[in-house]
Amino acid sequence: MSKYKIEKSEAEWKAALSPEEYRILRQAGTEYPFTGQYNDHKEKGTYNCKGCGTPLYNSNAKFDSGCGWPSYDKSIDGAIEYRKDTSMGMLRVEILCSTCGGHQGHVFDDGPTETGQRYCVNSASIDFTPEED
Repeated sequence: MSKYKIEKSEAEWKAALSPEEYRILRQAGTEYPFTGQYNDHKEKGTYNCKGCGTPLYNSNAKFDSGCGWPSYDKSIDGAIEYRKDTSMGMLRVEILCSTCGGHQGHVFDDGPTETGQRYCVNSASIDFTPEED
């Protein structure tokens, strides 16, 4: 039985993603702060996993954290998997797409809203679908 609804071989992922998207989504990489296309993005809509298209975050959950990456105070119910991450000598919680396992970033307990959460996401791991009028 597969762990994720969508599974591909490494060759299939490499063919489907740009080198930067592959590095982030499949190898848990991180883009440089303040460089991602969605950091200052303000449109209304939904942010989806770049690997499989699963809706992950709504624009009404997005806020400017000043950290250099798109930040959300919550994800769409059931869209994110959480995994303990002890890399780089830190204890963090990695966030992954629950449909394909694509690395999104990390979640921290220092958000300024009532949820207290800050989902710190790589722009290269998401796509945006604008809200229809």
